[in-house]
Amino acid sequence: RLSLEEVLQWSQSFENLLTSKYGPMIYKTYLKTEHSDENIEFWLACEAYKKITSQRKRISMARKLFTSYIQPQAPNEINIDSPARKAVIRNIQEPTMSCFDEAQRIIYRHMERDSYPRFLESQFYQKLKCSLQTNGINSMVN
Repeated sequence: RLSLEEVLQWSQSFENLLTSKYGPMIYKTYLKTEHSDENIEFWLACEAYKKITSQRKRISMARKLFTSYIQPQAPNEINIDSPARKAVIRNIQEPTMSCFDEAQRIIYRHMERDSYPRFLESQFYQKLKCSLQTNGINSMVN
């Protein structure tokens, strides 16, 4: 269950948001309202990708990540610079655990600087905090 404590932790740092149990899912819901949920999807996919131990699965996942997020006009194309895009293209010829690291770093910084501060200021986050505070008070009174 989502707790007020967890939600308050998110405002401490972007890392707290991404490493908490419900943070990524709730942040993604918010990003959908900004039409930028591909960023968190890509970041989470990279986290999953790094855990793949089978070379065959890694090659398959690397192709999926590339066609979904990296290649020009990809359905969920992320906003990375040309050198980072070229690095991924080079790296996925022989996919390693780290071949998306630079692109992932760029997207992390992008979210941390741009959408994370807006998320904290948003009605979305404020209402969530408020409803948990209200529920907390109600459960103490009852």
